[in-house]
Amino acid sequence: MKIIYEDNHLLAVNKAPGEIVQKDKTGDDSLIEIVKAFLIRRDKRPGDVFLVPVHRLDRPTSGVVLFARTSKALARMSEIFQKREVQKQYWAVCGGTPDPPVGRLEHWMKKNEKKNMSYIVPAGTKGAKKAVLDYRLAGASDRYSMVVVDLHSGRHHQIRVQLSSIGCAIRGDLKYGYPRSNRNGGIHLHARQITFMHPVRKEPITIVADPPAKDQLWRFFGEAIRNEEEGGAI
Repeated sequence: MKIIYEDNHLLAVNKAPGEIVQKDKTGDDSLIEIVKAFLIRRDKRPGDVFLVPVHRLDRPTSGVVLFARTSKALARMSEIFQKREVQKQYWAVCGGTPDPPVGRLEHWMKKNEKKNMSYIVPAGTKGAKKAVLDYRLAGASDRYSMVVVDLHSGRHHQIRVQLSSIGCAIRGDLKYGYPRSNRNGGIHLHARQITFMHPVRKEPITIVADPPAKDQLWRFFGEAIRNEEEGGAI
C-alpha cells in the first residue's frame, strides 16, 4: 500500500494516475475498496472498516488522497474543507511556458455534466463558480515546463482548465488541449501536498506525496524543485 500518513482518525494515500477514489460506472476497483481490504488483512479485523474520502482527485491525476477513519473526523474535515481552511499544492508538467512566470489566475467556470468537462465563462453566467489559483514556473526543459500551483478553490477540473487557458495544457491531457495522451492514461498533474489543522489534535499537519518514481519527467523536475527548496539553483 502507498499509505503516506495514518493515525486513528485520518489516513492518506499516494494515488497513482489511473486509479479511482470511489466506485464509478467502469466497475474498476476503487481506492476505498483496496485500502479497506488492506486494513482488514493487516489489522485482522473481523468486519468492515470506516473509511470515507474527504476530498476528490480526478482519475488521471496522482498524489495525496485523504480519508477519514471515524465519523467524528469526517464531520470536522468536511467543515474544514467547506471553510477553505486547507492549503493544497499541485505540480504540473505542461506543454507551454506561463507568461508571466509567476501569477494568479481568476476565472468563472461552469461544468458540463454530459461531457464531464468544465469551461471558462463570463462572470454572471448562470451556474458559474469562481476559480482562483496562484502559479509559478519552477523549471523548464526544451519541450516542457514545470508549474507549481497553490489552489484556492476546488472547482471541477480547475487546474487543467485554467492552465490550458494560458497556453499551458498539462502533458497527456487530451480533454483540455494537449495533443497526445500518456501511455498510462494519466496526466502529468500531481497533488503534491495538503496542509490543515488536525480535526482532533488541533495541530497543523502537512502531508506530502512524491510524484510517480518511474516517470522520467517527474524525476527530472522533482529533483529540480527539491534543489530549489533547499536553496540551490534549477
